[in-house]
Amino acid sequence: MKIIFAGTPEFAATALAALLNTQHDIVAVYTQPDRKAGRGQKLTASAVKQLALEHGIPVYQPLHFKSSTEEGLAAQAELAAFNADVMVVAAYGLILPQAVLDTPKYGCLNIHGSLLPRWRGAAPIQRAIASGDAETGVTIMKMAAGLDTGDMMYKTICPIEATDTSASLHDKLAVQGAEATVKVLESEDSLKHYLDGREVQDEAFTVYAHKLSKAEAKIDWTLDAAQIDRNIRAFNPWPVAFIALDEQNNLRVWNSQLSEQDAFGKAAGTILLLDKHGVHVACGDEKAICLTSLQWPGGKALNPVQVNQTQKLAAGNTFA
Repeated sequence: MKIIFAGTPEFAATALAALLNTQHDIVAVYTQPDRKAGRGQKLTASAVKQLALEHGIPVYQPLHFKSSTEEGLAAQAELAAFNADVMVVAAYGLILPQAVLDTPKYGCLNIHGSLLPRWRGAAPIQRAIASGDAETGVTIMKMAAGLDTGDMMYKTICPIEATDTSASLHDKLAVQGAEATVKVLESEDSLKHYLDGREVQDEAFTVYAHKLSKAEAKIDWTLDAAQIDRNIRAFNPWPVAFIALDEQNNLRVWNSQLSEQDAFGKAAGTILLLDKHGVHVACGDEKAICLTSLQWPGGKALNPVQVNQTQKLAAGNTFA
């Protein structure tokens, strides 16, 4: 089949790489315009663009597809000229109007990192961890104009482990998403089969995964230990949980685990102990959490042994 692929970050590049190993003809790749990145703020191509260029696939980076502008209409016409059978979309980052969704022969398919209709929206992986979900997965859906409202065609299941961060869960789901896409698109008959069997989302079970903010990554020690641990893992690799040292400086917390230290009667935020496992801190439910990776301003992330060597923290200190 003739396929257009639209995506931007690594999650999408994993799916594109899988499709490149099939017999399908990837006729074009759409991705976000190059962005400034890194300390040098140099214009950097997306992971999807880099992969496409390595394989000699034409890359297109329109700013939008709005029907209300000449630029948007030109982008729509350019896409339509490929006469694609299907368009695969994964973390693209641009809104696709109905005119684009209707352009390919079989429409547009989206690879979404949750078990829809739970966790529609921008941060499904992070919200699943923070909410304590036992499992998540990937949904392949036929795209509709609403936010992740399309009919569901195929799902995979992925358990959420107690040690999972958003980074580790992202990588697992990226692989599942790639495998699911290849399965659905095994042949034109296969695609028709999954389209014919698609299921409408039950709005009663809809939960939105709102975009993450830096402010919500500040650790609230009055929460229970399990919730703080989930938040820390959910905010890794971005925006990264933190403890405010003063108005300008934050102590970043990259990882944690639940602690068996006794925190009964201790004020939330009190450091109970520093040992080879990490920094044990009392939480709002009089249980404790163990911080296992900390990063001071201007430094690198430190393991428990390195944290002890800094002598910057001591039992009895209290985090705000």
